[in-house]
Parts: sequence; C-alpha cells; structure tokens
Amino acid sequence: MTDLEETIFEEFQTMNMPEAVYERSVKFGQEVADHIIQWTKSDNYAQTRSAPKYTINVKDRSRWIPTPPQYMDAVEPHWKVIRPWVLDSARQFKPIPNIPFSEDPNSEFFKAVREVYEVGKTLGDFEKETAIYWDCNPFEVDVAGHLMVATKKISPGGHWVNITGHACRKANASVMKSAEVYALVSLALADGFISCWAEKYTGNLVRPETVINRTFDPDWHPFIETPPFPEHTSGHATISAAAATILTKSFGESFEFTDSTEIIFNLAPRTFKSFYEASDQAAMSRLWGGIHYHIANEGGRMNGREIGNYIWNKVKTHKN
Repeated sequence: MTDLEETIFEEFQTMNMPEAVYERSVKFGQEVADHIIQWTKSDNYAQTRSAPKYTINVKDRSRWIPTPPQYMDAVEPHWKVIRPWVLDSARQFKPIPNIPFSEDPNSEFFKAVREVYEVGKTLGDFEKETAIYWDCNPFEVDVAGHLMVATKKISPGGHWVNITGHACRKANASVMKSAEVYALVSLALADGFISCWAEKYTGNLVRPETVINRTFDPDWHPFIETPPFPEHTSGHATISAAAATILTKSFGESFEFTDSTEIIFNLAPRTFKSFYEASDQAAMSRLWGGIHYHIANEGGRMNGREIGNYIWNKVKTHKN
C-alpha cells in the first residue's frame, strides 16, 4: 500500500498542480478518511469480536450444528447487532419465515428436506457447473485421510463487485457514474448480509445435510460444501438479488453481459441476458448444491430485492 501511495502521489506531482491546491486536496482527503474511521468505531463490529460464541444445542434438533468436513464454529453469530449502512435496522425487512421444523415424514419441512435429497441425486452437468460457478466459498476445505487442504476462492460479495465492473466497462460509464454504482452495490451487499444474518441467527435453522444424515441417509453429502452458519435464509440469494436490483436500476432491465469473474478458478465465463437472470441463477444454485431448502432461496431473493429497492430510493448521491 505504501508503494502504491507513493506512485499515485508522484503522478500528482507531474500534473503541474499548484502547490496550494495539492496541499488542500491532501488535507481534505485526510479529513474525510479520519471522519470515516471514527464513524466505523461505533458500528459494533469491534465489540462483536469478543462476544460469546454460538451455543451448540444438540438436544434441539431444529437448531443448527456444525457440519462436515470442517465442523467449524458458526461464522459471525452477532452480525445482527452490526449497524447497517442504510437500513434503519437489521430487522427492517424481515424475509418470509422458514417452514416449521418437523421430522414427521409427511410434514412440509420434511418434504423440503426430501427435495434437496432427490434433486441432489439427479443433477445434470448444467446444475453441477452452476452450483460450482456460484459456490463463491472463500474458504473451502478438501479432506484426504488426515490431511485437510483449504482452497481460497472469491467471496459472493466480491463476485458481484466484479460483475459491477463488467457492467460499468460495457456501458462505458463515466468515472462519476461508476463510482456511484460501485457505492450503491456495495451498500446493498453490506446491508443484505446484515439483514440475512439477522434472520439466520434468529431462526438458527438446521442445514439439510444434518437432517438427511441423522434421519435416513448417514452417508449423504451435498454437492458443494455446507457453509458454517444457520440455513434460513440464503445469503447468496439475498445479496445477489440486492446487487442485481441496483445494477438493473442503473443500467436497465435487459442489460446483457458476460461475467468472467471465475476464470481465475478455471471456470468458463457465463453470459446473462439481465442481472436478475444472474441473481436468480445464483439463488437456485444453492438448492442444486445441496445446502439450502428451496424456500430459503426464494425468501432471500425476495428480501434482497426489497433491500436493493430501498437503498436505491433512500441514498442520494447527487442533485437531479
């Protein structure tokens, strides 16, 4: 970062900028940075670093417990107390609730479990490739005997920031337009995650893998790795829909684009006819991956669109 900073400021020095303008600009930039840093200290993030861990309760069979192969602690169980960026509160937009837990084979919940199981047995190439494409697991673990190897990939939020870059370049957006879109998408991603995590750690719903393994197939495992946090709702579905809503309002309903984000992970680019097509595919990929019930994807998709619309209408970056 120091080398980058020096390079940037050396370029400024070659612009024949008046010294007074240069000094005022640097001072103003530092004041903005100081203000933002001070503001972040009141968002509860630092306080949650020392908060108690998620409580595992194996007696309550509806409650999430760690899953194979990592059996990791629950990730960010206190995100629901993080101050949102735009939303009034983490629970301002409540998604549709999960289906009430039941191990009765005739219950609606068990039908949802069976759907995950049956879908997983009939995956075609497209479904498998889609589940992998949208996996976006920042820390995937492969197990071979006693050896565990971690593979780091792009995050789901990072994937949508990269799509934002694709869109800005295709639209030949100006620097100001691009900055505006990046900011709005980032706000939608951040508040989408906070909202989703508030729901996850309110319901604390068990994952399909756990229910399937302990009720009728102990050897079953999902096509992609189950992430370490409660099931309902889908984080991917929520933040993808939120980002897609901002991008759709920025560039239009029928904005075709090619996403090459996953090339670095040896996955071919994908072309989408719209941002919503991409976000809907991301949501569906979680069922195909075997890690979410269908209603979690639908609930996240609807909640994400609500959040995206609210942020679009609430945040004003310039005067019309």
